[in-house]
Amino acid sequence: MREFGKISTAEDVTEGIDLTGKLALVTGINSGIGFETMRVLAKRGAHVIGTARTLAKAEEAGRRIEGTVTPLACELESQVSIRACAAAVAAIGRPLDICIANAGIMALPKLEQVDGIEKQFATNHLGHFLLVRLLQAQIESAPNARVVIVSSAAHVQAPSTGIEFDNLSGARGYRSWRAYGQSKLANILFAKSLALRLGEGRSANALHPGVIGTNLGRHMNPLVTGLLGIAMRMFSKSIEQGAATSCYVAARPEVNGVTGQYFSDCAVTEPSRRARDAELAERLWDVSEKLTGLR
Repeated sequence: MREFGKISTAEDVTEGIDLTGKLALVTGINSGIGFETMRVLAKRGAHVIGTARTLAKAEEAGRRIEGTVTPLACELESQVSIRACAAAVAAIGRPLDICIANAGIMALPKLEQVDGIEKQFATNHLGHFLLVRLLQAQIESAPNARVVIVSSAAHVQAPSTGIEFDNLSGARGYRSWRAYGQSKLANILFAKSLALRLGEGRSANALHPGVIGTNLGRHMNPLVTGLLGIAMRMFSKSIEQGAATSCYVAARPEVNGVTGQYFSDCAVTEPSRRARDAELAERLWDVSEKLTGLR
């Protein structure tokens, strides 16, 4: 069996894999690893539903690749937009074989809120939580469906308590990287809880894509961006390498039956202690359902 790792690309890990007949959804396709993930899955034969904040951005990205792409708008800050996107996916009337929650924002320099919730938590976690939950019936109708949640090694920067349920607004104290870490920790906990709820043969996993120079950091303080730029030149992956783990978890046959795990460099890796806290994961699930109106 071929070994893959840090320098593998999305094309490397999907070489020889035929995804013809598969329906995949990827959020955040307008640039970066979302675009590359969409491109490679479509190249391997999948019909990709690609979402971006606006339909125009999704359409423009879809025009840049070969293969079958259905562009949709999905503004992860807006529950109305998310519900409209989920309805459009349901209208396609096919099982959803692959669902990749990729889009996100990072390290907002000042506190911003969405419906009273800190924006990174609302976008990176709650937005994807709602979208995936609304699509769960379609996911479960695919016999070997895979849900892939793009998290980050930055989840270790979450508060010491893991998720500050008494400060989800950020109003009681806000630090950009701590808030980002909390949202990425939530991604891992969501994947673990979802893995327990999907039917047999289906999987949900989270991953760290690597340090990649994309527009994810577009909201960051320019000084911090400059310092990170230096670090990225030393330690970063290319976009093609950054999309590899997403495509690996979504498509490789050896991942069949692997669920509730955290991947990095195309391999299962142990996340932080808080990311392995089953009680914390269940509490987050319950709170997330309430905040998204699912209960």
